[in-house]
Amino acid sequence: MPGVAPHRRVSPRPQALVGTLILARFFLRRDRVKLPAWILGIALMGLYYGSALPQIYQTEDDLRAVSQFGRGVVGALLSGPGYGLADPSVESLIVAIYGLYFLLLAALMNILLVSRHTRVEEQNGRAELVRADVVGRHAQLTAALLVAVVADLILALAVAGSIAAAGLATDDALLFGASVGMAGLVFAAVTAVTVQITAYSRAAAGLSGAILGLAYVLRAAGDAMREGGSALSWLSPLAWSQQTRAYADGRWWPLGLSVVFVVVTVAVAYVLSTRRDLGAGLVPPRPGSPHAPRWLNSPSALAFRLQRAGLIGWGCALIASSALYGGIGNSIVASFEDLPDQLVEVMGGDASRMLDGYVGTMALFDALLITVFVILGVGGLRGEETRGRADPVLATAVGRRAWYFANIGVTALGAVLLLLVTGLVFGLSTALSVGDGGYVWAATAAHLVYLPAVLVVLAVAALLYGVAPRAIGATWALFGFAMVLGFFGAIMDLPGWVHDLSPFEHIARLPMDTVRWPALWWLTVFAGAAAALGFLGFRRRDVHSK
Repeated sequence: MPGVAPHRRVSPRPQALVGTLILARFFLRRDRVKLPAWILGIALMGLYYGSALPQIYQTEDDLRAVSQFGRGVVGALLSGPGYGLADPSVESLIVAIYGLYFLLLAALMNILLVSRHTRVEEQNGRAELVRADVVGRHAQLTAALLVAVVADLILALAVAGSIAAAGLATDDALLFGASVGMAGLVFAAVTAVTVQITAYSRAAAGLSGAILGLAYVLRAAGDAMREGGSALSWLSPLAWSQQTRAYADGRWWPLGLSVVFVVVTVAVAYVLSTRRDLGAGLVPPRPGSPHAPRWLNSPSALAFRLQRAGLIGWGCALIASSALYGGIGNSIVASFEDLPDQLVEVMGGDASRMLDGYVGTMALFDALLITVFVILGVGGLRGEETRGRADPVLATAVGRRAWYFANIGVTALGAVLLLLVTGLVFGLSTALSVGDGGYVWAATAAHLVYLPAVLVVLAVAALLYGVAPRAIGATWALFGFAMVLGFFGAIMDLPGWVHDLSPFEHIARLPMDTVRWPALWWLTVFAGAAAALGFLGFRRRDVHSK
């Protein structure tokens, strides 16, 4: 009709990716400290190894001796298939023995990154405010993944550059860097799916961490079954990166499996995101009872209820891995012939008691895994505060003291329980494998003796939470330092004061050594003092403060 504007069809919603680049720039702006710290920290590992190892292993005989570590069953469990160790070089030593830890750190960086920019944003209510503007449904997830791609690309170049900066051969430096970056991107894709499943960031990150743990176990079991890895190894995304064989007979095609996995998994994540509401997960939280049981009427009970799922998940994963590693004890004994001195040092220093050394080494490995649990536990405490759930609790008769120590105490008790159960399972499976029942109690004691060291890391995280909550992530640096020093410090010829910086280095590796009671006492006192200082800081600062 004349005078009537023609009808224009209006889209019922904005395009799904509108605002992606703006959000990506925003995420990069927010992560301007965290991401560079992660990338620089991982790259510095390559620079350190590239600079230190030539000073430690100066002859071909030294290289061949230490390469036996990676070619045996123990090396396969802890490091990987050991490609390039038949004719070892410093470069192949870095990739074959230490390369797995680059992959694990890259995976952890990506799990936290994607969870932080997707599920955490929804929990805090910021995603709803963003989506109220002209922002597409998939813009936030796409922006998070885009940031992950950029971070992993920079990480790959940084790792390759660290090899070059150390003055080593650069033939396969880019291949090694790419394998590290792709391992991280794989777990960015995994986390893109887990954040659709659950409504809570802690559960989403925990589920991704459990998948990472499963990938580690599958890789370890597959690599231990046959030299160079078996068919079981190929079920693990970590193995795809290791199968690139950098500095052995480098090949790029295994990374194609990682690319296909990322594409398929991300596509699944997008499909799942269309089937849930903003702020919700595909698996809805179980409706609670209208009447709380009597046992929940305390801060400690609430803290236990919040950590129960994580405790069960970590317990199941540790029990499964302990049963596996203990069950191959007989194979470990069979591989103890003609061991080099460097491997003897790693396993405890006495070739006649290598099974005892293996028990002690695996106890350290499990203690470090449980340390991850306690760091995440303190991080969850900060999450309760930033998401506003601590306010209603603190507004009641529950004081800050009760709330703080209840949460820290439950995390500490969880560590005790995990060490006990893991030690018992590992001891039982080892005893059945080698036919010696004494290893049940020996392995249990070997695990429990690490409790003071784990509590020190917990207390450091609690101290940072109380004084400078945004700096809790610095606790991961202590964890990484302790992990590298614990497994490879004996063959790195470091000064004694460097070893003393790790709380785990003050613990005797049972059953080979005897208990160092004074060290256990002082570590426990230090942990208590640090936790108390953390409370003083928490009592003095504002809730939600940075």
